[in-house]
Amino acid sequence: MPEVVIVTAAPRPFGSPTAQSLSFAEAYATEDLVLQTARGLAHELGIPCVTPGSGAILRLLAAAGHAKAVVEIGTGTGVSGVWLLRGMRPGAVLTTIDVESEHQRIARRIFAEAGFAASRTRIIAGRGLDVLPRLADGVYDLVFADADAAEFGACAEAALRLLRPGGVLVINGALAGGRIGDPAARDVDTVTIRETVKAVREAEEWIPALIPSGSGLLAAVKR
Repeated sequence: MPEVVIVTAAPRPFGSPTAQSLSFAEAYATEDLVLQTARGLAHELGIPCVTPGSGAILRLLAAAGHAKAVVEIGTGTGVSGVWLLRGMRPGAVLTTIDVESEHQRIARRIFAEAGFAASRTRIIAGRGLDVLPRLADGVYDLVFADADAAEFGACAEAALRLLRPGGVLVINGALAGGRIGDPAARDVDTVTIRETVKAVREAEEWIPALIPSGSGLLAAVKR
């Protein structure tokens, strides 16, 4: 029988991440002209959007799950949508919801410039919590919520219904602007986010992780 030799070495003391290393990690995923344009338009309109690092995580999760049906709550100018579409399977469909039809008009143009046929996106104008009840149960591979903090809990509850077993929920803004770990921070948004993060962590239906990229991503796999 062939011998297996395992060589162990003393662990290398890498230490904790620094601000410089975290900045490097965020810039690791580069954005092409289409994403740069979408991000610039978002900035002009005052719309927050995922960082390149967070976008890369969305693409990774969509690719790892071979996603063919994804729901996005908060279209914006299409930054996160492009990242998601680039990780999804060929022919997969992104259902994206936004209350501002003007934002979606811009996003539709961005998706086209990124090379995605119109059939790859289902763009719905409306408030996310009003639209989600109309979507089918248990058929989606990933639900991404980039919504107001007040809607985090409701989005997580809706995702539990919408996702197939093994599907992934991702909520952006889970670090509450850096206040999530500060017990003195008791503003409504922080408390709401903190409660949602805790509820997902303690729910038997989820396998969660809190990812410190961008404004923070709460990710959870449905059992």
